[in-house]
Amino acid sequence: MEAYDILQAVESNAQARVLATVIHVEGHAYRKQGAVMLLMADESSLGNISPGCLEADLSSYVPAVWESQKPQMVEYDMRPADDFGWGETIGCGGLIRILLEPVSGELLVNLLAAKASLDRGESVQLLRTFSDGYSNITYTLCDPVEGVPSDRHAGYVSLFTPKPRVIVFGANPDAIPLAQMAASVGFRVVVADWREAFCNEELFPGLETVVAFPEKLVEQLELNEQDYVIVMSHQFEKDSAFVRGAMESRLRYLGIMGSRVRTEKMLEGLERPDWLHYPVGLDIGSEGPVENAVSIAAELIRMKRGVRTTAEWTSAVAMGRDIQSCRPW
Repeated sequence: MEAYDILQAVESNAQARVLATVIHVEGHAYRKQGAVMLLMADESSLGNISPGCLEADLSSYVPAVWESQKPQMVEYDMRPADDFGWGETIGCGGLIRILLEPVSGELLVNLLAAKASLDRGESVQLLRTFSDGYSNITYTLCDPVEGVPSDRHAGYVSLFTPKPRVIVFGANPDAIPLAQMAASVGFRVVVADWREAFCNEELFPGLETVVAFPEKLVEQLELNEQDYVIVMSHQFEKDSAFVRGAMESRLRYLGIMGSRVRTEKMLEGLERPDWLHYPVGLDIGSEGPVENAVSIAAELIRMKRGVRTTAEWTSAVAMGRDIQSCRPW
């Protein structure tokens, strides 16, 4: 679950009680430093920091943390070779330190302010300054570009970034599983089409929909270099118009559904930037709407995580690029 979803739950759910943040990891762990989850008053939770093995134990701390209104540090050390409880169960074998904080007072105010920043499309850092061990924390919101104020000692900094946006052009039935899947893996999804009967809240519940012809859509969407765009209306003229408009902006990813011959014809006279991908999705031999959605969602995740394919690594080596430090996105 994305940090944005946690902040959204803090804003809307009065049951929110304790924020759990992984602030230190040694060795192997299921989730990396910075992972967060929200523990609720009714013993439910949002997000996870393990495959489900630590969450029940963490929930047992909720009453004491909430009643004391004091943060608490919890440590799970799965490194000992004779540890057949935590380590074998989780399959980690590392050390994890988790900060538990009551969602109230200064923390609550700052989390709500961070949510407002993300809604404006702005990233923000939450600086924690510790005193008296971990029992007293001062919170400061910082601009990631400006960095942490020089007069403050950073006990721990959490970076909150807006959800990356996926724009699906073409509200056909095969777009439904893709839009749902992209949303479920942490993207903000916008479905765009020129046909209101296809592009509406009833067919795409919980997702944003925009109705306009391709030329107007490009203008209304205000595409930027953080956007992921999927073109799949299956109507050549409409796809072509949208692609040509979209390629006037630099994008994070542009994937075009259809045969290579069809797409090559669509791209005649246009440059081929490295963020252009066709046919769309990873080549897993997918067939049908659901499998195609899996293929495309997997490629979106790969792009978001900055993971190269074997072909991309080979190309980078052939071009003499620094494969240790260079990423194509």
